Amino acid sequence: MAEEKSLNFLEEIIEADIKSGKHTEIATRFPPEPNGYLHLGHAKSICLNFGLALKYGGKTNLRFDDTNPVTEETEYVESIKGDVQWLGFTWAQELYASDYFAQLYEFAVTLIQKGLAYVDDSTSEQMAAQKGTPTQPGTNSPYRNRSVQENLTLFADMKAGKYADGTKVLRAKIDMAHTNMLMRDPVIYRIKHAHHHRTGDTWCIYPMYDFAHGQSDSIEKITHSICTLEFVPHRELYDWCIENLAIYPSRQYEFARLNMTYTLMSKRKLLQLVTEKHVSGWDDPRMPTLSGVRRRGYTPEAIRDFCDRIGVAKRDNLIDISLLEFCVREHLNKISARRMVVFDPLKVTITNFPEGKTEILTSENLPDNHSDLREMPFGREIYIEREDFMEVPVKKYFRLSPGQMVRLKSAYIIKCDEFIKDAAGNIIELKCSYIPESRSGSDSSGINVKGVIHWVSADKAVPVEVRQYDRLFTVEDLSTVEDDFRNHLNPNSLQVVPAVFAEPEIVNAKAGQHFQFLRMGYFCLDRDSTSGKLIFNRTTTLRDMWAKEVKK
Repeated sequence: MAEEKSLNFLEEIIEADIKSGKHTEIATRFPPEPNGYLHLGHAKSICLNFGLALKYGGKTNLRFDDTNPVTEETEYVESIKGDVQWLGFTWAQELYASDYFAQLYEFAVTLIQKGLAYVDDSTSEQMAAQKGTPTQPGTNSPYRNRSVQENLTLFADMKAGKYADGTKVLRAKIDMAHTNMLMRDPVIYRIKHAHHHRTGDTWCIYPMYDFAHGQSDSIEKITHSICTLEFVPHRELYDWCIENLAIYPSRQYEFARLNMTYTLMSKRKLLQLVTEKHVSGWDDPRMPTLSGVRRRGYTPEAIRDFCDRIGVAKRDNLIDISLLEFCVREHLNKISARRMVVFDPLKVTITNFPEGKTEILTSENLPDNHSDLREMPFGREIYIEREDFMEVPVKKYFRLSPGQMVRLKSAYIIKCDEFIKDAAGNIIELKCSYIPESRSGSDSSGINVKGVIHWVSADKAVPVEVRQYDRLFTVEDLSTVEDDFRNHLNPNSLQVVPAVFAEPEIVNAKAGQHFQFLRMGYFCLDRDSTSGKLIFNRTTTLRDMWAKEVKK
């Protein structure tokens, strides 16, 4: 009997809330800002928020935190929706913080009327100086004691567009000596004369995240507002706003964000890589964006498995990217169609096979699935990998060498009788003979060989381009880097092999189809492909190649 998986701390909280009767229905939300593409760190949050709601029969809203019109675009909204759906989740409601602009404005007016908010004319530099330090209390703004009526008038004038950007803000009136510096009269509204992707030019004042977030949760009656650990200091303000507005008491909980080796999860830095053309775009297969890993060939099942394996923690830690790659390999091994593709071809002439004859062989598409077969042409001339022949074989080398036999995958046993070199001493062709009675599936030769290699028919093979992707950075933990993170980009993160030879069945490859190129790795068809030029991205190697490098 399988061992029951222990609850994470969020599941313990939810089960206690349900048991006590505090909540009868669980409601979570995933609240991305539409200012970039989602990355693997967001995948963890998506799986957590949607997963908890699914487990406890609740719902999850997809709410866009679109309170900054300068950086937000509809393009990002659409990409985010596509990524969430690709991961396999469906939201209860599609909502926007901008849906609540009128209500949030009224909430701010309520705080002013209660004497808990004021309009401040200080510059950003002056306000920063007023904040004090963690060990020294701040100082009150000279505008802190404006009357309620004056603040109401000024705030209405801000809304009416009478003031320029940066000339006035609305601040919560809390405590300039508070031990939590975020509680020292934080800004809750600012002026931005910018076109909003949804509300157009209706508004020229916009709520700050800390003001919009908790109130949006409350409006939607979110029971468990799950954030990453950097929002721990923000929780006091979250609670303060809800308490003083006397609205539905949503509650914030924090978990450790995803930090992973050899990559970064900063949208700002990822944007730099895109704008400075270190990568081809947000969906470059080297990027940790969901659109990037999807194009590379990662599957949503593998990402969900990865998020489940790393669990939910209360402390930040660094997750080895090898675990993600393991999850990808494990899933791809189950679903990938097998194909033979030769990357570094060495010509082999089978001297006792009739000239002009083509024999059609069959082989399995998927492991342990003999009902799904594909046809492969076999002729007098084939290509094998150059590394599958060694003139002077080392000990325990079971592939081709002079006088040695090897089995061609799903075909025949062949023996190397002769090799030919060019003027420079390079081996350019092998002369081999085959054993007609050794055909795979009906072998009556009685010959046992230890080596099995892949191959393709020389005259029927299809040339394709292969893009071999590797880790984007050379440093394991980028948080330890003191200089510019771009100095640690891996110069070998992309290697293009312009012409490799694939078995002819490859022309039937479909977009999104996954392949294991036998002995070479997992690949998928790239969107840059055309009918005349097929391009395949290497999703991952068959084994963890970096682990081998570390052991050297």
